[in-house]
Amino acid sequence: MDAVSVTTPNKFHKDPTIEALQAGIHVLCEKPLAMNADEARSMCAAARDSGKILQVALQSRFGGSGRFMKEYIDAGNMGDIYFARAQALRRRGVPGWGVFIDKEKQGGGPLIDIGVHILDFTLFLMGYPKPVSASGKTWDMMGKNPELTNLFGDYDRSKFTVEDFAVGFIKFDNGAVVSLESSFMANMSERDIMKTQLFGTKAGASVKISGDDPIEIYTEENKQLFDMVPRNVPHVESQHTAEVVAFVDAILEGKESPVPGLNGLILNAIFDALYKSSETGNEEKVDVSF
Repeated sequence: MDAVSVTTPNKFHKDPTIEALQAGIHVLCEKPLAMNADEARSMCAAARDSGKILQVALQSRFGGSGRFMKEYIDAGNMGDIYFARAQALRRRGVPGWGVFIDKEKQGGGPLIDIGVHILDFTLFLMGYPKPVSASGKTWDMMGKNPELTNLFGDYDRSKFTVEDFAVGFIKFDNGAVVSLESSFMANMSERDIMKTQLFGTKAGASVKISGDDPIEIYTEENKQLFDMVPRNVPHVESQHTAEVVAFVDAILEGKESPVPGLNGLILNAIFDALYKSSETGNEEKVDVSF
């Protein structure tokens, strides 16, 4: 056996991942990497010590909009990206199946289920700066309310133990800041929002993970303001298939992990700080060491 894919509930990511790595097997682990940063640290250390690939299954960056924007940004067209607003919001979209509403097995709600996708997508485009602190707030009133409808089907409201809405403010060591909004159940005009807004010194952009015309770029030339919609965004049939292909290619070609465990650790550490901040009311440090 050369590789395994760990697709268990979040509570059971750590042990099979570490056991596989220690046995000399490459691992593609579902997102989020772990329940918390401490678990993620042990998984990253196992990957480092084994020399095997640990890839976090964060598929959004493999889509057409992610590929286009990464190339556009790396070419210097955006300048320094100093702020981003990342949104993963649903109007009435609680996943009642599986363990998505069970904090003991999942670790959290929309923040680590869908917020993880848009935050990774945003940080990937920004070059994954190192986080230093975060403050946040979570709520759980609507997810527990049996009077509200849910477009994903009904579920037992008495078993809802995660947040239904989370917001965060994250600071990075390069001076950049990201605001994050994630919800299963928000009173808003759209049914589903999955996008990031990037603010750079040369240009800004609104980028959706998928859909028609997913990118708008805002810039200036000769003191004239332009809103641009690129027409050559690559078509990717399946982001999930693309991430698996990248995983297999890295194994066969001896490449670095396409989504290294450190990225997963950074996300888990940010979520830990946001959850803690919601409890304490304070800005909390983010530790990504391992």
